[in-house]
Amino acid sequence: MKAVLDPMGRIIAVFLKEFIQMRRDRMTFAMMLAVPVMQLLLFGYAININPRHLPAAVIAQEQTPVVRTLLNALRASGYYDLTLRGDDPRQAEELLARGDVTFVIVIPSGFTEKLYRGQRPQILIEADATDPAASSGAVAQAQAILTRALRHDLTGPLARFAPGAPAAEVVVHPRYNPEAITQYNIVPGLLGVIITMTLVMITGMAMTREVERGTLENLLAMPARPLEVMIGKVTPYIGVGAIQTVIVLAAAHYLFRVPFTGDMPVLAAGVALFIVANLAVGFTFSTIARSQLQAMQLTFFFFLPSLLLSGFMFPFRGMPGWAQAIGEVLPLTHFLRIVRGVMLKGAGMDETGREFLAMLAFTLVVAFVAMLRYRRTLD
Repeated sequence: MKAVLDPMGRIIAVFLKEFIQMRRDRMTFAMMLAVPVMQLLLFGYAININPRHLPAAVIAQEQTPVVRTLLNALRASGYYDLTLRGDDPRQAEELLARGDVTFVIVIPSGFTEKLYRGQRPQILIEADATDPAASSGAVAQAQAILTRALRHDLTGPLARFAPGAPAAEVVVHPRYNPEAITQYNIVPGLLGVIITMTLVMITGMAMTREVERGTLENLLAMPARPLEVMIGKVTPYIGVGAIQTVIVLAAAHYLFRVPFTGDMPVLAAGVALFIVANLAVGFTFSTIARSQLQAMQLTFFFFLPSLLLSGFMFPFRGMPGWAQAIGEVLPLTHFLRIVRGVMLKGAGMDETGREFLAMLAFTLVVAFVAMLRYRRTLD
C-alpha cells in the first residue's frame, strides 16, 4: 500500500508505461531521430548561399592569348564552370533558356586590339536572373577577376590602367528578371510548395482515416482493383490542387505583378502532372502509416528535403553533387523549373520537356509502389 502511494513509484510506473508505448510506435520513434539528423546534414552540408562552379557558356569571337588568359582566370576563380565554348549565340541562348547554364559570356571580335589601344573594351555577361541569389555572387566578382587576370599584361600603352580604372569593362545583362525582384522568383515557386505540403498530407491521411474509423473493411470488400481505388481516392483532391493553382496565379498577377511570358497550356500540363505526382506520394504514405499522425510525420519527412533541395529556398547549383542528385529525384525540383521557365522565360515544351519526363517517371514509380502496398493490405 505504501508503494502504491509513493509518488516516485507512480512516476516510474508511468515512465515505464510511456517507454513501452514509445517502443511499440517504432515509426514515430524513428522520425524523432531521423528528422534531426536530416536537418543537420541538409543545413550543414547541402545549403550554400554563395554558390560556386556555376555553368557558363562562352561565345568567344576571337582566340588570342589575352582571351585565353581571361577564360582561365574565370575558371580558376571557382565561380564559373565553362561548359561550352563556341561561336553560336543561338545555342548559348537555348542553354540559358533551358537552365543548362547560368551565364553566357560574350567576348566580341576586336577585343584584344581595343585592349592594346587602351579603349577599354567590354565583355558581356548574360546572367539567368530568375534566381537572383544564385548568380549575384559570381556577377559581383567578375570585374575583379578579369582585372587581376590582366594585371600582368598592363605594360606599354596599358600601363596607365594599372593603378586606375580597369583595362576592360564587364557589362552584366540580367535576363528574365533584370530588376532582381525577389517576388518573381518566390511567388511562382510557392505554387509548388503549397501543392506539395497540402496534397501529400491530405492524401496521406486518406487511407489511415479509413483504418482509424473502422471503414477499411468496407473499402476492401468492394470489387475494386488497387488502381481503381487509388484513382477514386485521389481524384477529388485534383480539384483542390486546381483551386490552389488559380488562387496562387491570380495573386501572382494582381498582387505581386509577376510577369507571365509563356503559354498557359504548358503550365497547366505541368501543374496537372505535378498534382498527380504528389497525390501518388500521399497515397503511398497512406498505405504505410498506421495512423493519421504517422501520415503527417511521413509528409514532413518528404516535405523538408523537397523544400530545401529543390532550389526554392537556396540556390540549386550551390549544393554539393550528392544533394543535387537527391534534388533531381524530387518532383518539386522539376516543377519549379517548369513554372519559372514558363512564367519568366517564356519557355515552351521544347525547353521543359525533360522536366515533364522526370516528373512522369517519378509518378509512375511511386504509383507502382502504392499499388503494391495496397495489394498487401488486401491480402
